[in-house]
Amino acid sequence: MKNLVVLSGAGISAESGIKTFRDSNGLWEEYRVEDVASIEGWYKNKELVIEFYNKRRRELEKTSPNEAHKSIAALEKDYHVTVITQNIDDLHERAGSTEIIHLHGELTKARSVKNDEKTYDIGYNDIHPGDTAPDGDQLRPHVVWFGESVPELQRAAQAVGKADIFLIIGTSLNVYPAAGLIHYTRPGCRIYLIDPQPFRLNLENFTQIQEKATVGMKKLMEYLTES
Repeated sequence: MKNLVVLSGAGISAESGIKTFRDSNGLWEEYRVEDVASIEGWYKNKELVIEFYNKRRRELEKTSPNEAHKSIAALEKDYHVTVITQNIDDLHERAGSTEIIHLHGELTKARSVKNDEKTYDIGYNDIHPGDTAPDGDQLRPHVVWFGESVPELQRAAQAVGKADIFLIIGTSLNVYPAAGLIHYTRPGCRIYLIDPQPFRLNLENFTQIQEKATVGMKKLMEYLTES
């Protein structure tokens, strides 16, 4: 069974109604990144950061996977599929994907400020100031903030290095270090990019499907069936 690795970004979840950070009317127009997505912001105003992610979690609970998420899950019938996602939502899981690497953390988990290796499932529940982990320190969202290391990056790079097919969907390849994963593909790996904006990539076996995620996945499924 061939290995198919997916790198997904905010664009795939946007079609489910989840606001992206960088687009017009995105979250960065409502909040400063340094206030809600940095360790400095955490120590400056924990209450603001906690409530920001509580809101994201409440929104996520009311959100459903879209056809792009479901199509990716359906690929497991014919391929060994690994999903590497930059998103902190759980829509890939809820669509049925079974092997997922969350580069930037998971909204439905929390961890202690003192220990970034031990996480706790909190579902869609709020975190409150004063909620502590067993080590006695305040719980924080299990999210990789700007300036923090990306613990899952090595595992993601290893997965990409074994890919026969590499699918990039919902990301403009502008966010590093995730964008650098494409350089771990081996010779002969077929690369597909689904994005409505034109993108130049000087690599062999590269095909862009210039559509939004849901439409692009339908076309990709046709390409894979034909091949």
